[in-house]
Amino acid sequence: MNQAETLQNITSAAAGAGLYPAPPRVICITSGKGGVGKTNVAVNLAYGLRQKGKRVLLLDADLNLANIDVLLGLTPRYNLHNVFQGEKTLREILIEGPAGMRILPASSGIMEMADLNEGQKLAFMTEIEAFDHAMDYLLIDTGAGINNNVVYFNLAARERIVVLSPEPTSLTDAYALIKVLSLQHDVKSFRILINSAQSEKDAMQVFRKLSLVADRFLPSLSLDFLGHVPYDSKLPQAVRKQRLVSELFPEASSSRSFMRLAHKLVEETPEPLADGNIKFFWQGLFDL
Repeated sequence: MNQAETLQNITSAAAGAGLYPAPPRVICITSGKGGVGKTNVAVNLAYGLRQKGKRVLLLDADLNLANIDVLLGLTPRYNLHNVFQGEKTLREILIEGPAGMRILPASSGIMEMADLNEGQKLAFMTEIEAFDHAMDYLLIDTGAGINNNVVYFNLAARERIVVLSPEPTSLTDAYALIKVLSLQHDVKSFRILINSAQSEKDAMQVFRKLSLVADRFLPSLSLDFLGHVPYDSKLPQAVRKQRLVSELFPEASSSRSFMRLAHKLVEETPEPLADGNIKFFWQGLFDL
């Protein structure tokens, strides 16, 4: 056994003995196109993980078009804009959502938040690395598209769930996002979730189309079919009431899908290393 293996064994044993907490799983929930239900996936997945007893922090990373607070009927007094302005800390803007999930709300309608400069990114990394609120999962709900903020948060995460719908434009834009992250930033692993599918068969057809194009033009790429969320009339009803469908209609087909997704994440063993040369800048987040 070499020194690296010995150190890894000691670290794993210490974490298992509860001497210090394991780092959180940082999962970016993203999309190439708006309107595919990405934020609904993020908040309902957070709720499902809470139902599994996991500590969840949800970051609204759509910095200038935030809507997690609107979706949940929350009225935060402060948000990430106040953090970037140096007026508040992350702990001071933290709010509680359904089932005890913790939320870092973003701003809406502030154009300067649409494209963070390098100084702001550095300040944010410093702030979040000092944030010591222990969590099992950190979910990042990004904006849509391939702008700098979306790419930035995708690179910050260790895992990525790309959400797309059966619409052709959603498929095209999802591929564009994957292409940018793969070719320009050496990201090679993506998990694919099909939202608003009429059936599992339809969802698999969408995934196969994406896989065929990726296999042809993006070598060495790993696309993992995570599952699908069926079209469900209960979901827009919950949105209108500013409630989670998983909370308001727990027996709805979409709610059951979100719970299955949460269960799958909890039961699996994540990959030990980040892909490519991406640095996991949340590595010190919960270094207590």
